[in-house]
Formats: sequence, C-alpha cells, structure tokens
Amino acid sequence: MLLKRLLIGLMSLILTTSLSLGAAWIWAKERYQAPVSATQVRVEIPRGVGLNRISQILSQRGVLPSQIDGYVFLMMVTAARQGASLQAGEYDIPAGSSMAEITDIFRTGRNRVHYPLTVPEGLTSPEVLRLISSMPELDGALSLKPATGTLLPETYAFLRGDQRDDAVRRMQAAMDKAVSDLWAQRGPDLPLKNKEQAIILASVVEKETGLPAERPRVASVFINRLRLGMPLQSDPTVIYGLTPETGTLGRPLLRSDLETDHPWNTYTRSGLPASPIANPGLASLAAVLHPASTKDLYFVADGTGGHAFASTLAEHNKNVAAWKKLQR
Repeated sequence: MLLKRLLIGLMSLILTTSLSLGAAWIWAKERYQAPVSATQVRVEIPRGVGLNRISQILSQRGVLPSQIDGYVFLMMVTAARQGASLQAGEYDIPAGSSMAEITDIFRTGRNRVHYPLTVPEGLTSPEVLRLISSMPELDGALSLKPATGTLLPETYAFLRGDQRDDAVRRMQAAMDKAVSDLWAQRGPDLPLKNKEQAIILASVVEKETGLPAERPRVASVFINRLRLGMPLQSDPTVIYGLTPETGTLGRPLLRSDLETDHPWNTYTRSGLPASPIANPGLASLAAVLHPASTKDLYFVADGTGGHAFASTLAEHNKNVAAWKKLQR
C-alpha cells in the first residue's frame, strides 16, 4: 500500500510539473511573439560575441525591458538553435518589434545600418583613397595602392566596421565588371585595342566635360583624331602629367607646360596618354564605346558651361575667337 501511494504521489508530481512546464512554455512563446520594443532603437552587435552577450546588449539598450524578457529571449533562441546564426552589425530595431522579429532581423541581417560613401567621377585614385581613409565608420589601415582608372565612381553603402582595403577591392571589382560589360557591347570599328585603352580615353572625356549630354560628342572628337593619327591635344592630360596625385594644377596652363614632353602630354605625343588620368564614370565609359557619329575634330568652351564643336580648323578658329571675346 505504501509503495502504491508513493507511485501515485510521484505520478501526481510529474503531472503537475509537466503541466507547469507546459504552461510556462506557452507563456514564454506568447511573450516571445509579443511586442517588447516601445521605440525604435539602434543597437550594435560586435563581431564574435555569443548569445548571452547579445541578450545583455539588448537589455542595456532597453529593447528587452525586464530580466525575465532576457531569459525568454535566451531560452527561445537556444531552443530554436538560432544562436549561431545571429549576425554582427549595427541595426535599427523598429518600434513594436517582438523578440521573434528581433531574432529574425539579426539572423537575416535585415535593418542593418548602412553608411554611404560617394566617389565622384574624375578623381585620381589617391584622392579616392583619402575619401576612404576619412570615413570614420570604416576600420583598418589602407595597404592597397590602386592605379588611377581602376576604381569605379559611384555611391557605395558600407557597414560599420567594414575594412578599408575591402572597400578598395569592392570599387576595383565594380570597375572591372562595368568595363567588361560595356566592352562586350562596344560599337564597331573603334580605334581602341583593349579595355585598358577604353578606360584611358574615358578618363580624358571625363576631365574634358562635366555635361552628360556632351560626353558622346567629346568622345567622337577624340575617336576621330585617333583614326586620323592626330594628337589628342587635351589639356587635362598635360595637367595630370605635372600633378598625378590630384590631376589639378591650381594655375592656368602655360605654353611651356604644353611643350614639356612627358608620357601624358597629348600635344607632344600622338595617341593615348600612358595611363588613365582619372577614374571615369559609367557615362564616360559608355561614351567612348558608343561615341556620337560626327566629323568633329575640335571643341572649345562656349561660355555656357558647354563646348562649341567644329570639323574644320577654320570653323574652330572662329569658335576660339568667340570664346576669347567672351572672356574679355
């Protein structure tokens, strides 16, 4: 009889405990699905931290308002075996988020905070590296020294803690892909032997005009000159040869500058300069691979921010005279 009573008591205890645990599990699951974040909060999850530290960070930032919520978060994430899949990063947790939604945000990388870096067209690579160096959200020293013409100008989005060398590699990969895609669809009979020559000419076009609509026509002038074996006679190439770090001179070009021979002087040498003089953007790359169909061989500023084009030297001289009159 005693043994029977003990067995009945043990079974009653197990049943009561099971019911209590079941009720606790149901409550925890409901709490895990209920909103806990009253306002939008930005949190940073460092690389390499474990689930306990993530729970502490959420509690410290007020995302998990009570100690019990911290326990619920730990229990449910552990039970789902999702702890190892939570990604480091800086996140915006929307107001009204539940612990389940927060877990999904960390697991998928959704709502990560991105920081933009705009690389304008026409910069040299040393200038781009200075932009990367000055971005406080990036980490690590810059050890890469990319050549000018290998970085694609555009707006990039980075995460806090991204490495600066990785940012350079990303810009190089973007340029490689853009040039390869455009080269594969280039126009026929261009006097450009390879992708490198396309980048060189695009960099010259980039520095000659800031007007997108003009780029195909400026490109046509240089394409026509290359076909005829005429020197390109582009001032920005001369300037780059004198100041390759920035590609800017800070003073007007002198006749002596134009007569000083170097590998980028397109007055003293025919053909393309020795290397790109800037990092050209997509529009300039597209312009040299699909130039306008013209007979133009000359252009000069017209006083409106654009250029006057000419197919003969006589017509060009008239345009130059008009420009000089405007300058006076």
